[in-house]
Amino acid sequence: MDPIQLFDPASSTYTYVLADPATRAAVIIDPVDAQLERDLALLRERGLQLAWTLETHAHADHVTSAGLLAEHAGARTAAPAGCGIATAAVQLHDGEEIAFGQQRLRVLHTPGHTAGSMCYLWHGHVFTGDTLLIGGCGRTDFQSGSAQALYRSITGVLFQLPDATMVWPGHDYQGRTHTTIGAEKRSNPRVAGKSEAEFVAIMEALNLPRPQRMDEAVPANLQSGLGAAPAVADAAPRPAEGYAGDVSPALAAQWFADGQAVLVDVRTDAEREWVGFVPGAVPVAWKQWPGMALNPDFDSALRAAVPPGGKVLLLCRSGVRSVAAAKRATELGIEAYNILEGFEGDPDADAHRNRKGGWRYRGLPWRQS
Repeated sequence: MDPIQLFDPASSTYTYVLADPATRAAVIIDPVDAQLERDLALLRERGLQLAWTLETHAHADHVTSAGLLAEHAGARTAAPAGCGIATAAVQLHDGEEIAFGQQRLRVLHTPGHTAGSMCYLWHGHVFTGDTLLIGGCGRTDFQSGSAQALYRSITGVLFQLPDATMVWPGHDYQGRTHTTIGAEKRSNPRVAGKSEAEFVAIMEALNLPRPQRMDEAVPANLQSGLGAAPAVADAAPRPAEGYAGDVSPALAAQWFADGQAVLVDVRTDAEREWVGFVPGAVPVAWKQWPGMALNPDFDSALRAAVPPGGKVLLLCRSGVRSVAAAKRATELGIEAYNILEGFEGDPDADAHRNRKGGWRYRGLPWRQS
């Protein structure tokens, strides 16, 4: 079994797809937003069901498509626990395993490029992100980087793997595709034969330019590529293309409490059962399992929920489906608004059992009186 290696030329980023031949379940490592259609086409062409999106760290040079792949392909998102990617469904820790079909992928915590950076080990292949590159390594001069930690991760974790282990890096800028642990131990100019002090001195002398997309990429990647929602005044909705507008959680809460709008939850039935129900919200799924297919009953259910001349507030987990649903509602002649920032779950410990209590949009609790 070999990984499928894909390349984004704009950022020189490698993305990897691993598949279980028995079940066709797959994972994707470090996907890039600009390559979403390419990756979805690959899944369709090979008959793969995407089970997981995995990040090696919070990237500074490109935006991930993890959140979009979760929406389009039904995958679960996973990211290193130390990277602050709070939107990931699973926070990974050292030594854990990710299962897809009959396959298992092991998580290796390798801090240094960032404090949370991880590598993934699978059948003699290791996917190193920016921890270990071909003849190099990731920089350590920003975003919780540490040259000392990176040296220990490379020499104490990765270089302890068998020499024949194939290394698949997160980037290469010279057209190279892979290397081996043995080759890097022998010839990597930054670390081979170097003491920790020598390595630190090399890293401190690099003086690399700041990544061009860092200010855009890091905040977006901390939200699984969906981006931090723009600040919106509570007093008015923000105009949007294809529907009435985006509203802040505070304004939506006010409209809901005053009876000015119907609140509709477009998450799947399974999500509501697992994450929590929203008091007062009408459940009208935009997509449903299996396969996250569009709900054929959406139009009729939405019309039944919203009285003629009324307006609707739409919510989902990340904001992708609620925007799509708002556009469809507008086509149906309904004044529709998307609530910004995404559903985060119920803050009350007993909420899953008693179906009451609070719910929150990124830290702002709402309660039904």
